[in-house]
Amino acid sequence: MNQRLHVRGATLPGGSTADILIENGTITGLGRSLDSSGATSIDADGLIALPGLVDLHTHLREPGFEQSETVLTGSRAAAAGGFTAVHAMANTSPVADTAGVVEQVQALGRAAGYVTVRPVGAVTVGLAGERLAEIGAMARSRAQVRVFSDDGKCVWDALLMRRALEYVKTFDGVVAQHAQEPRLTLDAQMNEGALSSELGLAGWPAVAEEAIIARDVLIAEHVGARVHICHVSTAGAVDVVRWAKARGIAVTAEVTPHHLLLTEDLIRGYDARFKVNPPLRSDDDVRALRAGLADGTIDIVATDHAPHPLEAKEAEWSAAAFGMVGLESALSVVQASVVDSGELGWADVARVLSAAPAAIGRLDGYAQGIAVGAPANLTLYDASATRAFAPEHLSGKSINSPYFGRELPGRVVATIHEGRQTVIDGELVAAEEFADRGTHEVARG
Repeated sequence: MNQRLHVRGATLPGGSTADILIENGTITGLGRSLDSSGATSIDADGLIALPGLVDLHTHLREPGFEQSETVLTGSRAAAAGGFTAVHAMANTSPVADTAGVVEQVQALGRAAGYVTVRPVGAVTVGLAGERLAEIGAMARSRAQVRVFSDDGKCVWDALLMRRALEYVKTFDGVVAQHAQEPRLTLDAQMNEGALSSELGLAGWPAVAEEAIIARDVLIAEHVGARVHICHVSTAGAVDVVRWAKARGIAVTAEVTPHHLLLTEDLIRGYDARFKVNPPLRSDDDVRALRAGLADGTIDIVATDHAPHPLEAKEAEWSAAAFGMVGLESALSVVQASVVDSGELGWADVARVLSAAPAAIGRLDGYAQGIAVGAPANLTLYDASATRAFAPEHLSGKSINSPYFGRELPGRVVATIHEGRQTVIDGELVAAEEFADRGTHEVARG
């Protein structure tokens, strides 16, 4: 059941203050002196109201790796982080390379109810990079897949990449490339440079990322298709994307929160919480990524939420799994890295964490933002709060976060998905309680 909600005194991304009235899953009023009779009242004084966050790059692990995450637990983590829609990556078991699997993932998302789950289809069968998956069938399925990716693996074969781009062009889809030249990253463990030599770890050269991006933007230009670059991590990659955009190529790019904040220096302790693909890079790379996000070269922030069981991370560095969880910390890390520094404002955050990822994924409704007639997907955020990030701040199944013990700014106070409160006072609402709850004052602190 959808709630009638009256959000009072919220600060909108542009800086103005307004009340927001929500009825039957839609924003029906925006301003002051709204008729709120019978509505659940939410005191949002001092809170920033953002359009519900959208993650274009989430690993929910189900089916096949439920020991790490499920669609339900990942959806809960997403809601706790202020997200109202996530795109679930295809590297499951079985791989999401058929209409049946993507429809299963979508159905699990609907059953969970916390966020909209949009499946991402694999580009190649079994992520093996040998032949195209059932791209057309997934696009025509009930899941209506529009994003395709072998993320975790690069579509290294140029001819297959061309064919995939030609195929998705026919229905306005996009291929999201994991840019990693496999021969240049064989057994790679961290960013290639002086520190990798000092630590005795196999280096991961920046050119392995940049060469694939350069190749793929040229192929996309040749066939006139859309290509999206996952988790850009180097200064050179930003330069290539900037060049491609100036040339008029239909390329978009994402950066993760952790690549905006963390650097390779953290690897000195061989703590596998900091082992990620692509690896943490240098200070110069981090500065270039922030600048690229600020000037629009990089279109969006995406979490690359990658849960793993404890034993996969509590291992010696070379044996540990790549990946970090990131849904619950994303907004705080974006604030810490680019908002508090003045490089992005809250209107920019709304763009890179909601409107732009929704546009790339062709997620209807989100482009309207916070406006009368728009779907009621909202995040209420207390930017003045601080917290020492800890395991209790995670709502998913895995705890491989790189932020434990770090002081992070901000706190998601409430999340509203399709007119229903999924987070109240920073706490998840039980699924069976999504019905009307009556008047409730939101606590901040």
